[in-house]
Amino acid sequence: MGGGAAGFFGAIACAEANPGVPVFLLEKSPKLLSKVRVSGGGRCNVTHACDSAAQLVQHYPRGGRQLKEAFQKFGVADTIAWFEKRGVKLKTEADGRMFPTTDSSETIARALEDAARQAGVRVFTRTAAEHITPLPGGGYSLVLSGEGSSSLGPTLLASRLLVATGGNSKSVAYDWLRTLGHTIAEPVPSLFTFNVPASPLRELPGVSVSHARVVIAGEKLQYEGPLLVTHWGVSGPAVLKLSAWGARRLHELGYHSTALISWVPAHTDETLRPWAQQFRLDNGKKQVAAHPQFGLPTRLWRTLVEQAGLSPDTRWSDVPAKAQNRLLELLLRTPLQVQGKTTYKEEFVTCGGIPLAEVNFKTMESRLIPGLHFSGEVLDIDGITGGFNFQAAWTTGFLAGQAMATATVSQAVA
Repeated sequence: MGGGAAGFFGAIACAEANPGVPVFLLEKSPKLLSKVRVSGGGRCNVTHACDSAAQLVQHYPRGGRQLKEAFQKFGVADTIAWFEKRGVKLKTEADGRMFPTTDSSETIARALEDAARQAGVRVFTRTAAEHITPLPGGGYSLVLSGEGSSSLGPTLLASRLLVATGGNSKSVAYDWLRTLGHTIAEPVPSLFTFNVPASPLRELPGVSVSHARVVIAGEKLQYEGPLLVTHWGVSGPAVLKLSAWGARRLHELGYHSTALISWVPAHTDETLRPWAQQFRLDNGKKQVAAHPQFGLPTRLWRTLVEQAGLSPDTRWSDVPAKAQNRLLELLLRTPLQVQGKTTYKEEFVTCGGIPLAEVNFKTMESRLIPGLHFSGEVLDIDGITGGFNFQAAWTTGFLAGQAMATATVSQAVA
């Protein structure tokens, strides 16, 4: 159940591995592959160029250990080959993200829909399973509602069931899985930007730095990478990836914290102060604000200089010791008072869902309920931005579909 990346991949894998078995894909909304279509700004970040499973798992705040063996069975190279076999070539960008050469997410969506059609998967939109009942002899009875029920009938019997319903921010959305017998790791958002209403950088939206460090004061949470100043606060890979690794702790803090931004992460107090003394000796006549250092954008540099208490025409030789110390402190630790979060673009990722200890990662089958499989973000798995969540969807969907095909004797529902 679920017409997203994981659901489609699982249904296709099952149908291709066992062509004689009917496979049904149920999606309660009118749209299929919605997340695929909006991912990567409409380009679809399919996966990430990683040479090994060991390298790949380092990008998953939750689920990396369990995914290692799974990635050895179906990893990045397998994803590339799968799409290429279906006429879709992928390209690798400088940061490792992989996209279709068409730069269009529709290419990926069409490939999945075509593969499902060719494999004989029967796809139903606006079709929900209102009630799921395990049968005494094995299998499941699904009470349907929506358009699909008019052609499938009010009840659908399946020997295997794949749950690929995605993540959800509301705990109540998982109640039906609790009813079946599973526990739930409480869902909280991952991959979000920081809201800073009183940001000292509020006049700099659009300014970006290629390498910064973001630290949450008083916590063991930090990340380095590109950073973007926005109208509402800060974003960019450094913030998004930090939000993923710190998802649960940031939730506990109510998304209120002090983020310390280092614009010069290669420096420490011990290295930056000697630099300042030598630069001042060599460039005493230069105006501080007029000559940005460390490759920082001019607007950002001037803002930091102003916040240090220096006028635009102050020369290095005239900088008071207190103002110089303040400037160095801002370069190393600009404090931003975070008071909330914002979803990144149209994408939404949660951590939480089915606890990983309750799933056999060889088959993605429930350890508690025979014949019930899981794939994608309904599991307590999430990766940082860069194609990692899709790779987890392809991998878990493929393994679930293959296992369902091997065990299925009647019909399967994804």
